[in-house]
Order: sequence, then structure tokens, then C-alpha cells
Amino acid sequence: MPIKKSAIKELRKSKKREKVRSSKNRAIKDIIKKIHKAVEAEKIDEAKKMALIAVKLLDKAEKTHLMHKNTAARNKSRIHKAIKKAQPKK
Repeated sequence: MPIKKSAIKELRKSKKREKVRSSKNRAIKDIIKKIHKAVEAEKIDEAKKMALIAVKLLDKAEKTHLMHKNTAARNKSRIHKAIKKAQPKK
């Protein structure tokens, strides 16, 4: 347990940041899982709508340095690839 006043405040700030970051990461992971479930159930329209939300969340995570830009790009790419693969061929 910190003793100095500044260390106590820093610990408080750190815990607050951790809560925010973990909730944002959880939201991203949840929506990606929902997209993959929708793709498996062949609900392409629903998956496309959720993909837009996921891309928005990933872009925000990248912008706020919550996630590395390559990780965000890889996740977006995998989402779009899964949706495209599930679409019926013309």
C-alpha cells in the first residue's frame, strides 16, 4: 500500500484507468464474438451491421492507444474476411 499522498493518488488513477480500459476491451471482444456467431448462423445482414459498430470501436481503441494499430487492422480484416466468406456466391 502506498504511503505518500502522490502515490495514493496515482494508485487511484491507475485503478480508474484499468476499469475503463478493461470495459472497452471487453466490449470489443464481445462484439467480435457476436459477429462470428452471426456469421456461423448465416445472418449476414446482422453481422454487417455489427461489423460497422466493431470497426468504430476498434478505430477508437487505436486512436486512444488502447490497442496497437496493427492489432486493430488485423481484427477489422478478419471480421470483413469472415463476412465475405459467408456470403453466397453470385
